[in-house]
Amino acid sequence: MEECFIRYRLSPALLLAAPFALTVGIASARVIVGPNWGLVPLMAVGPAVAAAIGGAVYTLAAGGLALGMCTLFLFCPMTGQQARRFDMIGLVAVAAVTAAGIAASTARRRREHELAEVRLVADTAQQVLLRPVPSQIGSLRLAVKYLSASSQARVGGDLYDVVEGERGVRLVVGDAEGKGLPAVQSAAALLGAFRDAAHEEDSLAAIACRIETSLGRQLPDEGFVTAIFAEISADGSKMELLSCGHPGPLLLGNAAPRFLDTGEGSLPLGLGHLSSEPRIPVTIPLNGYEAILFYTDGATDARDAAGTFFNLDRCNSVLSAGRYDTLVDRLSRELIRYVGHAPDDDIALLLAYRG
Repeated sequence: MEECFIRYRLSPALLLAAPFALTVGIASARVIVGPNWGLVPLMAVGPAVAAAIGGAVYTLAAGGLALGMCTLFLFCPMTGQQARRFDMIGLVAVAAVTAAGIAASTARRRREHELAEVRLVADTAQQVLLRPVPSQIGSLRLAVKYLSASSQARVGGDLYDVVEGERGVRLVVGDAEGKGLPAVQSAAALLGAFRDAAHEEDSLAAIACRIETSLGRQLPDEGFVTAIFAEISADGSKMELLSCGHPGPLLLGNAAPRFLDTGEGSLPLGLGHLSSEPRIPVTIPLNGYEAILFYTDGATDARDAAGTFFNLDRCNSVLSAGRYDTLVDRLSRELIRYVGHAPDDDIALLLAYRG
């Protein structure tokens, strides 16, 4: 199927002419080799191919040509009795295949239209859930990439957002537990609470506490979201981090890439009632570092065919960072090549770097 679509893009006229060329070719072969070889039924291939690549009218046109050829052969006065049987079989076969092809192509077009509408709704939902991140806030540049575990999916449980405030840039990257609609609902609940709290609260701990309270009213029992919050100062000299069960980001710069230690990891959001320990942010000086890569665990849990985990801090895209504006795109392509197919888990990448 993929090869068919590639050919269609490269030579649409050639592909559209294929059913008619097949019919004419089979008819020519029938004239050359004679009427007793039973080639006429093969002309049903033309409308069958047309139904696979076009709509009802296109299929009817290809079937009409094949039926016309069959009729000419059937009523040819030089055709013998045995050949007439082949021609009659061919006429019936072409008529049946054309009718079935018209029905099939009509149903396929209806499904394609419905799928297009579903994808439009999903794209709209994605814009609401994962709204576009600005490419630059002050001297800080941002780049994001979302890899879905399903080629048909537009939204999932991984999340990110960035908010500009008086104290600098605040951001969140997270991963809702579970799959499907429940995970999307959890992600939406966290992002909605974050977008309010990031503007109103004076610390990351207060933001996390407020989101925890909000999620407690919305998440199902034992539902949770891992998340990491960051506040990058306006001058870009330091960053405050608060991890809620989420892996620390990767620091990139002149030195070797290194994962940040976020201190004592607190429980994911939604499970805070299970511990009395407060969530304590850590402050990271950014002198000597040019970029911070936030990610969800789909990036570090990705495996190749042999079951070997992807080394995010030692992969080619990170070690040869070069231009940071293309890093998340290069990294996403490398992840897909490493796994060999769509990732088994959603992956969200957010890169913050100095402009």
